[in-house]
Amino acid sequence: MANMDTAVPSPNSWIGIIQIITAAICWGTLGIFSTYLNQIGFSGWQVTILRIVTAAFIILAMLPKLWPHLVKLKPKQWIGLAIQSVIGVLGMSVCYFFAVSYVGAGPAVALLYTAPVFSLLFSALLLNESITRKSALLALMAVFGVGLTMLGEQAQVNWGIVLGLLSGMCYSLYGVLGKRAMHDAHPAPLVFFTSIIISAGMLLLLPETSHTYEKLLTLPLMTWGYVLGLSLLSTVVPFGLYMKALEKLPASRASVFTIFEPLTAIALATILLHQSLSLIQYVGVILILLAALLNAMLNGTATRVPRWFKKRQKI
Repeated sequence: MANMDTAVPSPNSWIGIIQIITAAICWGTLGIFSTYLNQIGFSGWQVTILRIVTAAFIILAMLPKLWPHLVKLKPKQWIGLAIQSVIGVLGMSVCYFFAVSYVGAGPAVALLYTAPVFSLLFSALLLNESITRKSALLALMAVFGVGLTMLGEQAQVNWGIVLGLLSGMCYSLYGVLGKRAMHDAHPAPLVFFTSIIISAGMLLLLPETSHTYEKLLTLPLMTWGYVLGLSLLSTVVPFGLYMKALEKLPASRASVFTIFEPLTAIALATILLHQSLSLIQYVGVILILLAALLNAMLNGTATRVPRWFKKRQKI
């Protein structure tokens, strides 16, 4: 791969940057769609079902391309992917959507961005990766930012903060457990799509899933638009764009532009949902995002693509 860390990006890398920013903006709409569905009467658990199951049906259209890779997976890898799906996909989605319902889309996505901090800890514990002094300082910055988001008129030490942190923890385990399961042997798209399909398979076994879609059938067509936005625009499309972008520019550069995700979420929450934060909470959010941005610049990591995938790229 040609070196793309030049002063003037090539036209191809500019396309990659646009794809990254577009993907980040799409991810930033996740909290908006979930809030609309909350307002209609769907719980955080039901929103999780709608997102994952609908996304899985969309991904099934890609099964012919995935099948040659799926048949090569060993039983141990399937077990590892199942564990990853329960924690990294189901766990993250449930915690995130409930956090959105408690504290709003802006703070929830900021708390999700604590994932790199948890990734450092779990990588050290589960993968024996070292923690540098710079990474530790960035982790402390993020922790301090989380503390500030708990202050202010509207914020308390409540379930929203706890669930937001748990969403970041679960998402960090998505990458770590993916590495343990696959041992760098398969591409990130396979891990992502397979974990979504496994998660959907688990959800289809629950009575709540059929009840959720029965409820959806009785609601106006606009509700279906929110569900499609949640599963396609906020889930499948941005991941596909991110993967295509990583073919055009280094992951260390790509991860920097994911900062548009929380910025989009906060802007949309302010404009469309009229959700506002106190000044001290905005300072906390900025510290969390700054820690994530500096972590991406120094370590080439982000919250949306497992760090083990990025290490495989030749920069």
